[in-house]
Amino acid sequence: MQALIRAGRITDAAGTPLEVDSKTDHADIRFDDAPLDPAQGSVILFHKPVGFTCSTKDPGRILYELLPSRFRARKPIISPVGRLDRDTSGLLLLTDDGAFLHRVIAPKSHVGKVYEAELARPLEGHEAGVFASGTLLLQSETTPLAPAEMVPLGPRSARLVLYEGRYHQVRRMFAAVGNHVEALHRPAIGRLTLGDLAPGTWRVLPPDDIALLFEPPAAP
Repeated sequence: MQALIRAGRITDAAGTPLEVDSKTDHADIRFDDAPLDPAQGSVILFHKPVGFTCSTKDPGRILYELLPSRFRARKPIISPVGRLDRDTSGLLLLTDDGAFLHRVIAPKSHVGKVYEAELARPLEGHEAGVFASGTLLLQSETTPLAPAEMVPLGPRSARLVLYEGRYHQVRRMFAAVGNHVEALHRPAIGRLTLGDLAPGTWRVLPPDDIALLFEPPAAP
């Protein structure tokens, strides 16, 4: 390591060579201009594009193709917190912190996941009431969905906030009221948003951003 520092290959984010005793945050250190791997226990914000599955093995394309190959080799692996299906884009968290993962997905944490759906047919006006009722039963399930919030964004688009994460939930909810989701995007979890993060890219979250996950989502 000292040889690398003397050679000027260890710098800060601005490109300034570091010394052995430099006080620099892990996230701001660069090795040959590339950021270091996230420290153990980090939480990563990833903008998942359409066409990739949240899996380590799949016949199609997987999200790990867009991440450093070392992420899959770590023990424990840096893995998704929940999932977005292949045809859904948006905010996805990854971590190797099991306690944090379970805190986010636990129903008692009441973490609000925000979705924006583009629909095949116009909204009819009753959907928000059905989704908020706490009585909607999806096909092949025996337990009704928890109340969910829905606000129309246009004749064929809507914003939803869910507090649970069942299989293909948003798509199945609209199917239950006679509609079909043509495109689905998750722009936020709690008050944490993607911001200007480009599809297929990621960043490590600082503690202040992680705290935003547990705040109620912003109103549309």
